[in-house]
Amino acid sequence: MRRVGHKGADLIAPGNTLESFRAAVEAGVDTIEFDVVWLADAHLPPAQRHPLIVAHDWEDANSRTPLKLTEALDAFLEPPLDRVEIDLDVKLPGREEEFVEALRERDLIDRAMISTMEMHTLKRVLELEPKLRRGWTFPKTSRDWTRRPWAKPALRAALYAMRLQLPGLAAEKLPQFDVFAMWVYHPLVSPRLAGICRRCGVELIAWTVDDEPRMRKLLDLGVTGLVSNDPRLFQRLDPDPDG
Repeated sequence: MRRVGHKGADLIAPGNTLESFRAAVEAGVDTIEFDVVWLADAHLPPAQRHPLIVAHDWEDANSRTPLKLTEALDAFLEPPLDRVEIDLDVKLPGREEEFVEALRERDLIDRAMISTMEMHTLKRVLELEPKLRRGWTFPKTSRDWTRRPWAKPALRAALYAMRLQLPGLAAEKLPQFDVFAMWVYHPLVSPRLAGICRRCGVELIAWTVDDEPRMRKLLDLGVTGLVSNDPRLFQRLDPDPDG
């Protein structure tokens, strides 16, 4: 099982920070996922662009002083962060050359992957650096509708329909996309989807799960990775005390 700390360990220390990354390592993750975003300025010459930053969105970025992507990557070259893999959750298309080059400069290509909802980014990263593992994040959404009580009935219906349709979509698209992993919102996981991912040789990583019973259910369904804001929960799932 791949143990992924969401934004580091967002329930232990505020996510997308060095403190959160270190807390995730202490809790035993093997992978840290963090968000990468930027202003909509990819059309400008590189010298005029704002830096890539580690934040979920610009509302998040404006609430604090976010890490620059280069600062975050430098930190993963030093203990204790040098022990884990990293996943860059790329929120926007358009500046793939910059984050690929930043990973290359630090010799992090083999320790890194990217996950994204953006088809352009999946294709462009493959062109730029075939060795950089890519993950398709599903579904594509720009808002957290679970935080809107009025939307819950419609959301349940939409998720039910999507869960039924997703295995067929995955069977069609995964061979085309040639990705390393499929990152799926956990209510959409099913045994059929897990089987298709196995046949395609693709990791199935469920996001984002913060309770132990649900984690166990997802493992029974066949996921090969879990994303959590509280990676301390992973220690309760491992039947091997040395694992």
